[in-house]
Amino acid sequence: MTSFGGKKAFIVVFSCNHCPYVQAYEDRIKQIQKDYSTNLQVVAISSNDDVQYPDDSFVEMKKRAISKEFNFPYLRDADQSIAEAFGATHTPEVFLFDAGQKLVFHGKIDDNWQDEKSVRSKYLRNAIDELFAGKPISVPETFTIGCTIKWK
Repeated sequence: MTSFGGKKAFIVVFSCNHCPYVQAYEDRIKQIQKDYSTNLQVVAISSNDDVQYPDDSFVEMKKRAISKEFNFPYLRDADQSIAEAFGATHTPEVFLFDAGQKLVFHGKIDDNWQDEKSVRSKYLRNAIDELFAGKPISVPETFTIGCTIKWK
């Protein structure tokens, strides 16, 4: 985390190009990075098998990052070791860490991937706000939704 300027929080989100759940959340992830940029750094990681899923290749990742104007790094986990180490299973799957690199939230971004206007529980934003306010995280974990990571 030191390479991200000593931010107060760090998010790893397992992502990919082809998953409709990820696509539905990309703008929300960008907005979270924008809204909390002073104290937080988002990093997206794609671990999908790019042989069976060529839309998730590094070349396609670079194209998507440019076309969607990502304001966070979008990294490739070609050997899938990072997803394995995290125990990640889905895209998008979020891991929020505090400044001490302690995992404080794991799960989904909110409760409505299809319609942002119908969201009732903003799990990730609530966890970030509670973390920055020095409060315990009221919902430290949710089940994950989305596409499964495409293992080799």
